[in-house]
Amino acid sequence: MKRFNTRKTLRHHLQQVRKDRLRVAFVPTMGALHQGHITLIHHARTLADVVVCSIFVNPTQFNDPEDLKKYPRPIDTDIRLLQEAGCHVLFQPEVSEMYGPDEHWHMDLGRLDEILEASHRPGHFQGVTQVVKKLFDIVQPDIACFGQKDFQQFKVVERLVAQFQLPVKLAMVPTVREPDGLAMSSRNVRLSATGRQQALALYRALLWIKTDMTAKAPSTLREEAIRFLESSPGVQVEYVALCDAQTLETIDEFTETRSSVALVAAWVDGVRLIDNMLLN
Repeated sequence: MKRFNTRKTLRHHLQQVRKDRLRVAFVPTMGALHQGHITLIHHARTLADVVVCSIFVNPTQFNDPEDLKKYPRPIDTDIRLLQEAGCHVLFQPEVSEMYGPDEHWHMDLGRLDEILEASHRPGHFQGVTQVVKKLFDIVQPDIACFGQKDFQQFKVVERLVAQFQLPVKLAMVPTVREPDGLAMSSRNVRLSATGRQQALALYRALLWIKTDMTAKAPSTLREEAIRFLESSPGVQVEYVALCDAQTLETIDEFTETRSSVALVAAWVDGVRLIDNMLLN
């Protein structure tokens, strides 16, 4: 695996890759890799000849400075995992390589910048689009892989690609879960043993919704899921939403012609967790 820390050296390497007419797949990450990330690498290898992974803890998408400080950075372990997964290129820039002084960025994300994650993390998706646009410009991938767990983020990146007419295809890879159903997340390492068990309530709430969706209205399922989470020890629920999977607008009924998704966010053991499940 080749490693690069600057835009110039990475671009030079990828110029040769393109001269050889090889397809490039890109997996952007913030490190603290787990099996979910490795699944993205494996999937990317099936879609392209060369897989590029970035590790960059992007400061502009954190609206809580303490959350940024606490974000895990086990770089030696990350490098080993990428090598074992067959990643070809690692891009690991410093903040000064990605951002100049007094940079300003704003993108029109419409309702995506107001609802769900955006309403609880103001400015988060502006930071996401800012860094993803930079990374896409540097790597210029043919395809980029993202995990389903960050469902709203995927929709935001879709909008970015469409708005700037970027020549990259996006692939959403299903969420990877622990054997007991907990969605894999870099934040899980911050959970205590007790918190780890309490966090399973999010997955159970989503399963509850999916199981009962043929018999109950979305509003009823949402209310029941919120009551379940509020009664679960150690869980502080932020939101439960049942939405159109394309627009993320709230739905009032299920239809055969419209795909839908259930999304949940909650605090457990001082850690903010999100999860989602496609319903049909």
